Amino acid sequence: MHQRILMRAKKGPFDVYSAEEAFEGNWIGENNGNLVFSHAAHKLLKTRSTEITSNQFKIDLREADLVNERYDVFVIPLANAFRRSYAHRLVTMTKFIERLKIPVVVLGVGVQTDVNGDREYLRPIDDVVTRFVRAVLDRSHSIGVRGEITEGYLRTLGFSAVDVIGCPSMFLHGDSLRVEKKKAALDRDDRVALTISPYVKSMAKIIAAHHERYPNLRYLPQDLKTLGTLLYGDAPEDRGKTAAIPIHTSHPLFVEDKVRMFLDPWTWMDYLSGFEFAFGTRIHGTITALVSGTPGYLFAHDSRTLELARYFDIPHRVMKDVPADVDAAQLYDEADYTALNDGHKARYETMLSFLAKHDLGNSFADGDSAARFDAEVRATTFPPAVRPAAATDRDALLARVQWLRDRNAGLQQEVETLREQQLRARVRRAVGGPVRRILNR
Repeated sequence: MHQRILMRAKKGPFDVYSAEEAFEGNWIGENNGNLVFSHAAHKLLKTRSTEITSNQFKIDLREADLVNERYDVFVIPLANAFRRSYAHRLVTMTKFIERLKIPVVVLGVGVQTDVNGDREYLRPIDDVVTRFVRAVLDRSHSIGVRGEITEGYLRTLGFSAVDVIGCPSMFLHGDSLRVEKKKAALDRDDRVALTISPYVKSMAKIIAAHHERYPNLRYLPQDLKTLGTLLYGDAPEDRGKTAAIPIHTSHPLFVEDKVRMFLDPWTWMDYLSGFEFAFGTRIHGTITALVSGTPGYLFAHDSRTLELARYFDIPHRVMKDVPADVDAAQLYDEADYTALNDGHKARYETMLSFLAKHDLGNSFADGDSAARFDAEVRATTFPPAVRPAAATDRDALLARVQWLRDRNAGLQQEVETLREQQLRARVRRAVGGPVRRILNR
């Protein structure tokens, strides 16, 4: 049976945008980690009888009837959506879901509070989350959550139809996942990747120490603002500023061309596969390393990162317990991937059971569907990593300037067209009123 899936995703796995287009259109959805789990979900569900459409993160209440008509199920892979700063978006999504008559499946959602699961911090969003979960469960057998902290929270709200399924990103290769160290110990000259959440200020000394100690260190940012900094330099409000965290072009990692940002998971994974180790605070930066076969280590700084690390047995420490003088070599030495590797098949089966319960297919059990997906990835040319502007070659910079010039011309034309439309509308109103009054006499 042909199944039409509408998926909450910023873009599809084979949609290609240049760095300039990605920044202007926010095609990474604020954080390129979003693409890692949405593309993995796409691959997991893409069978021969399945058609998947990304909604580009657009939620329009007026289109609910159209969605009911065109699609058979709405699949929602989510990240840390149960958080205060996301409540207004959750409200809109809930109103949309309440208008749907088709099944709605949440493919992993997490709560965001501190590592202790602070219940009081979440109380202001209790009603918002309750209404969202109720709307989903009215159209679904259960709701899929990322870990035990989110499960516990939803149970305190009175929900029992809760399944812990982790995150689709870890199942990019189905039941196949094996992470092994390439060598016994990490050396100073080894390639080490660093992930940083710019708001975790306690990383500052760790960054400085590793920049000095490991000459082949590379910082792999994930956020939209840093993409803009790489492309066009510091934003006006940041010019001339310095910081211990690499958020300005003045930081040594920028100056020394040691920053790489990827617009697609596939180029990101290819790059990481050549590294000996990756560590830092980003959960999907860590997961991208792991599914590339590269040992990764997480500094869990909140509940959303901690519960995924626990569920998948990802080597980790809680950020507040990480000393400023920690060394990647020490983390590499203590990291043990036995539980991650040995438990993967069971966790994969849990995900498959969840999909089956919700009448969703599985590409890995659908002949060569998963292999065909991978072949299409290999056949698609994705843009390379974005590097600091100062280290970008002349031709690439010239092309960037030309793109900006063309885009500016296009925007000017759009403004002119809008002005003409507004002028015609004013003329119609000015003339139409008197004419109607004459005719109505």
